Amino acid sequence: MAQPVRAKKHLGQHFLVDESIAKDIVDAMLSQNSPNALIEVGPGTGVLTKHLIERLDFFALDVDRDSIPFLKEKYPQFSDKIIEADFLKADLEKIVGNKKFNVIGNFPYNISSQIMFKVLEHREKVDVVVGMFQKEVAERLAEKPGSKVYGILSVLLQAFYEIEYLFIVNENVFSPPPKVKSAVIRLKRNVVKNLNCDEVLFKTVVKTAFNQRRKTIRNSVKSLLKPDADTSSYLFDKRPEQLSVEQFVELTNLI
Repeated sequence: MAQPVRAKKHLGQHFLVDESIAKDIVDAMLSQNSPNALIEVGPGTGVLTKHLIERLDFFALDVDRDSIPFLKEKYPQFSDKIIEADFLKADLEKIVGNKKFNVIGNFPYNISSQIMFKVLEHREKVDVVVGMFQKEVAERLAEKPGSKVYGILSVLLQAFYEIEYLFIVNENVFSPPPKVKSAVIRLKRNVVKNLNCDEVLFKTVVKTAFNQRRKTIRNSVKSLLKPDADTSSYLFDKRPEQLSVEQFVELTNLI
């Protein structure tokens, strides 16, 4: 018999134990009526998995070697859908085939930003993401320009996704309870295919600007400018948190 799954600090695990919240997270995904395959990141004890396991093209990926045998024993008829793999390193096309897929999970807080970067890498395949994040991270991702929590990942994700801040989750619905509140957000792919600029440079401009976010753009991106660069545009007088995605695209083209 597989041993019970114990939360491991080094994996950033806090297992959700509230069934109603689990159902709300699942409903936030299933309400989109998407025909895509679905990958759950870090199923743990299976609180979300049990609502999804019977779906066609569903896969649960976990690096926890306790979680995998536990879930395989619990759902023996679906054991091929439960895969020991690191979402960040996995060849996702090898798992889902040459098709689109969505992503769901109570994401480990210590890798939640990296999960979002992986989603960005696969943005032509990933239409919808529903995930639990540390509340401050969820706010940052969903925030609009003008806020002090608006940052690098806000811009990079909002370039390609509409982001909805769905609800806050208190500490006491996890085992063990984290020291912070959590929140669930949903990302939905927008219609943008390309940003009409050099996208590698765009990412560099965004990161460079926010790495010195107290400075005006003129000073924060100085290292990217040619000696004779024209910095007369109004954009150079602003600070990074004041710029929308479209304005960062404009700035990239100016640089």
